[in-house]
Amino acid sequence: MAKFMFFLSFFLFVLVLGDPAYDFVNVLDHGAIGDGLTDDSLAFDAAFTMACDSSSPSVTILVPGGSKSFLLQPMHFNGKHCRPSMIFFQIDGYIVAPSDPNAWHRCDGEKCHAWLEFQHFDGLYIQGSGTFNGQGRNWWNPSCHQDNIVCAKKPTGFVISHSNNVHLTGLNFEDSPQMHIAFEHSTRVYVSQLTIRAPAESPNTDGIHIQQSSYVSIDHTFIGTGDDCVSIGDGSSHLEITNIVCGPGHGISIGSLGKHGDKETVEYVNVRNVTFTGTQNGVRIKTWQGGKGYAKNMMFENIVSNGAKYPIIIDQYYCDHTHCKNQTSAVHISNITYKNIEGTSEKQIAVKLACSISTPCKNIIMENIDLKPASHGEANKFNETSSYCLNVRGRSNRHVYPKVPCLYIDNNL
Repeated sequence: MAKFMFFLSFFLFVLVLGDPAYDFVNVLDHGAIGDGLTDDSLAFDAAFTMACDSSSPSVTILVPGGSKSFLLQPMHFNGKHCRPSMIFFQIDGYIVAPSDPNAWHRCDGEKCHAWLEFQHFDGLYIQGSGTFNGQGRNWWNPSCHQDNIVCAKKPTGFVISHSNNVHLTGLNFEDSPQMHIAFEHSTRVYVSQLTIRAPAESPNTDGIHIQQSSYVSIDHTFIGTGDDCVSIGDGSSHLEITNIVCGPGHGISIGSLGKHGDKETVEYVNVRNVTFTGTQNGVRIKTWQGGKGYAKNMMFENIVSNGAKYPIIIDQYYCDHTHCKNQTSAVHISNITYKNIEGTSEKQIAVKLACSISTPCKNIIMENIDLKPASHGEANKFNETSSYCLNVRGRSNRHVYPKVPCLYIDNNL
């Protein structure tokens, strides 16, 4: 009788006041176990569905911390029909993917785009002190790719796509099968205080990848992986990348752009207050021969290189396989400024600017560059650094070391 009266009261409450408003939804209340062994995907689905149906203007989905570890299969959170204007994910627990690639459900090679994907949100806040572990080690193993359709396409760990007004704060990401975080077709994205880690030998594990997105800010973040700390692809513009500690990894890269003759563009990128330690590159722009489009209006400023192999590099002859044909067309590179860049270079050539004879790099500006030999490596053997400069037009002031002969010396800078 008591149970009947409770449900009757709840029914009358809903009838009189409308749909219930949920401000907090805890995944534990929807069946999540959090022992790291039990699949908690259905509980997360249920918690998200309840949050989406809430009549509250904002709702928080809580993933508690402590000793909790939540095993999740690939999941897709779609905010297109969510009623609250703001969805918060408070992630304080440990979220882990299946360790065996063959145990990933809904992941048959072509369909396995991401482990966790958030799509069609306008007002998404993902924050907390928790960790996302993509269990990438078995994906990286070469034996995984021998006659295994699952391993044919490694998933990105964490994808946010077709969204606006996104905030990602305070979280830890580690050992993704492929790229750790990707922003695709999104705008007004704010990233801060993340830690992203994977072994230096892990393949294609970029820290953050940006594609077809604009007005993206990445601030106060540590990234050490086996590939680019930040990679910036086609259709990206108005990016602010500041206060980044990068290493190990391949540095911060624009591109590659123009593969297969495609027209691709990147513009209005500011990279400031970055430290590279033991990275393959520092700041890099890479494009394919035969490509179309442009990379322009970029500033690289206040950067420290601690033994990067190539602290400054533009490569319009990029090729990631053994046979690449020489072609005349190229992605246009222009209005690129390097300012206040200091530290050491492992390679003797600390500044490499290799541009196309048909489409030279234009308005390349260098000011206050000081790149000495690292205490180890090739540059130390020669006790000096040097530059390589091909088909470049621009200017520098007298405080550029190593000298870049193809740049006009402007004493007014």
